[in-house]
Amino acid sequence: MLDIFNQFNHNPALLYITVVVFGLIVGSFLNVVILRKPKMLEQEWRAQCAEIPGCDCPKTDEPLITLSKPDSTCPKCGHKIRAWENIPVISYLFLGGKCSSCKTGISIRYPLVEIATALLAVIVVCYFKMSWAGLAAIGLSWTLLTLSLIDFDTQLLPDDLTLPLLWAGLLINIQGIFAPLSEAVIGAVVGYLALWSVYHLFRLLTGKEGMGFGDFKLLAALGAWLGWKMLPLIILLSSLVGAVIGIAMIIILGRDKNIPIPFGPYLAIAGWIAMIWGNDIVSAYLGMYPAP
Repeated sequence: MLDIFNQFNHNPALLYITVVVFGLIVGSFLNVVILRKPKMLEQEWRAQCAEIPGCDCPKTDEPLITLSKPDSTCPKCGHKIRAWENIPVISYLFLGGKCSSCKTGISIRYPLVEIATALLAVIVVCYFKMSWAGLAAIGLSWTLLTLSLIDFDTQLLPDDLTLPLLWAGLLINIQGIFAPLSEAVIGAVVGYLALWSVYHLFRLLTGKEGMGFGDFKLLAALGAWLGWKMLPLIILLSSLVGAVIGIAMIIILGRDKNIPIPFGPYLAIAGWIAMIWGNDIVSAYLGMYPAP
């Protein structure tokens, strides 16, 4: 495997072409996950509710939704998406951003997610090169992108994604790829308890729930990947990004301040920044205050 890594690292053109193409393909799959995972969860919850005696949730004959079934169709006319219409970015441009059957506009977010998936991988490879750390960082980046958009759409952070991400971080750090295993374990615990404490304190003071339990698990996962020493930076960055974007949405877009804003995307952005530039940011900050 190291020989393959070396071949890619000695041939940058091949490396980046491979990363971009593979990233676009994965981005197309992530679009499916982002769209279908919440529907799969809702279907599962309805089925569980229907089994509870006295529950008012009716059983439905809706076909089972998975990541592979049913086939992708146009939500307007039901046109089945053909293979050539699923080519990342290219098919969107070729179709002019419209369904080939009814000419209804296709959301620009689909190609943007594909491009973002490839771009994240390129940035990671620029920093980590082709290595085990690079592959792990790409996987983390893509998972964070998926979680961010699901949370943005539905204010859900599925356990099916956050918990495997946490365990993956601990397994990755058995070899100390991003942090020593002891720091990763502490990071997972402290990451969860930090937001858990904020949640209960906020509820005690205001009687409202300021965030969801999925946020606790996501920060725990980031702590497992990057270690507890990165948690203060992640919390600070996510708070700053969330405050800036939240205020901008209220002032510029006129968003009702009483409407909850998902915190998961800000945690994900902060965690990704910490993974790539965290050590540089901390070193620069400490350099401003040299030890006496």
